[in-house]
Amino acid sequence: MQPDEPIEAGRARWQARYDAAFKRDREFRTLSGLDVDPVYGPPGADPRFGRIGWPGEFPFTRGLYATGYRGRPWTIRQFAGFGNARQTNERYKMILGAGGGGLSVAFDMPTLMGRDSDDPRSLGEVGHCGVAVDSALDMDLLFDGIPLGEVTTSMTISGPAVPIFCMYVVAAERQGVPAGRLNGTLQTDIFKEYIAQKEWLFAPEPHLRLIGDLMEFCAAEIPAYKPLSVSGYHIREAGSTAAQELAFTLADGFGYVELGLSRGLDVDVFAPGLSFFFDAHIDFFEEIAKFRAARRIWARWMRDVYGARTEKAQWLRFHTQTAGVSLTAQQPDNNIVRTAVEALAAVLGGTNSLHTNALDEVLALPSEKAAEIALRTQQVIMEETEVVNVVDPLGGSWYVEALTDRLEAEAEEIFARIRDMGGDGTMTAGILRGIEDGWFMSEIAESAFDYQRKLEKGDKRIVGVNCHTSTVEEPLEILRIGHEVEAEQRRVLAERRGARDRQAVDAALAALRSASGTAENMIPPMLAAVRAEATLGEICDVLREEWGTYSEPAAF
Repeated sequence: MQPDEPIEAGRARWQARYDAAFKRDREFRTLSGLDVDPVYGPPGADPRFGRIGWPGEFPFTRGLYATGYRGRPWTIRQFAGFGNARQTNERYKMILGAGGGGLSVAFDMPTLMGRDSDDPRSLGEVGHCGVAVDSALDMDLLFDGIPLGEVTTSMTISGPAVPIFCMYVVAAERQGVPAGRLNGTLQTDIFKEYIAQKEWLFAPEPHLRLIGDLMEFCAAEIPAYKPLSVSGYHIREAGSTAAQELAFTLADGFGYVELGLSRGLDVDVFAPGLSFFFDAHIDFFEEIAKFRAARRIWARWMRDVYGARTEKAQWLRFHTQTAGVSLTAQQPDNNIVRTAVEALAAVLGGTNSLHTNALDEVLALPSEKAAEIALRTQQVIMEETEVVNVVDPLGGSWYVEALTDRLEAEAEEIFARIRDMGGDGTMTAGILRGIEDGWFMSEIAESAFDYQRKLEKGDKRIVGVNCHTSTVEEPLEILRIGHEVEAEQRRVLAERRGARDRQAVDAALAALRSASGTAENMIPPMLAAVRAEATLGEICDVLREEWGTYSEPAAF
């Protein structure tokens, strides 16, 4: 809306959109039976309202859709993966059977680092922090009995994301699902690896080459699929503030927009394939303000800086996960409460999909009971609290709007610093320089140190840790991954290697190697290697040999 537009003119325009949109067939009333409006605004002129606006229109502070959750609730997308593909497949079926709306794959450390389960560097790590995936046959088992043409799947992996994506496409083909029907999200965000999580394979440039190839491929072949989920979650978990999470994440997103534009892609075509992944931390109102500010900043920059003309290209769609770093090993049942508060903040901030952490994740992978409690937490919020009745119910709150404005202003200051570091005015150059100089890492480390100092002084209080420490709670029974999982995965992998057509594998890997030294799009030769049952480690090793590996510079 325009800053000087009469309130009633904007309300009428919103009402027309709302009336034309799909609404779920249910009553939207308070528990006492009172009717409530779908959205609320000021009764008269309000000078702030041009920055707040109506739901479903620029700058999208109040959400992407005129109907909010009346049209469609957020997707319940529980992150899961442990042991081997068959064990994780059973957990996925439990999640879907209990009401989950989509899947999110957690991979083990060898997979995240592009190593096979029988690599000596994988010893002791197979299946422990996620599921082991060595080849397309593992992906077949992972989604056995789960129709990939119907279920949306998110995969949280960045360094070897592209070969894992190819295995997912091949698994769909073997189900009889054309690639063009797939819908889901691949993380692929390599910037946050250098900034926070530290799971990369190569230097930034070859990673960006692969990401650009994937963006081109998906824009042409799989239009509904989102090849990039720009992650602030890992930045926040590393110790950043809310403003740093917001700014570093959106800056990374702008870098990927610049990558797409450098490939000659139309921003209105590829930008809808970008999504985001944020942390929902324990400061309830600050998190709500962060999500609202993120939508507003992204929409403005996409329109005014990068020339996006369509609403979908200006939309910031995001997944949220409750804060793993807020969970405590002491009195772990308290984590149920923390997770519920954080999940509610994500919902009131307008998240598009949500994962709720399990109470025991601070100790181990979730047990089946803990995973069900985490799922039910979302369902209680969705079905019982009536927060779905009104779009952006905190919009117009003096406190929430002030926090939204403050976080936006802090983010803009950080953007300016990043661009200045690059020297050429682009966000990409600034990000690469910040990575090379260790600037991002030092900024996060300073914030983490400040938080820890407050915790130790007692200025920051955590129940069960430095206050209210007495308890009757009993030790938890946790999920343990035995060494048998690794032994079995290695045995199966050896059998697969022996059963495949070695000549076909060698030829496919040679073609991949050849393509890596040209400007050819890497996705088709990588798909061919995956169809021949080349393993993840074999594919990544070919690229390591051609492109080299990377070590971050020492910073003192």
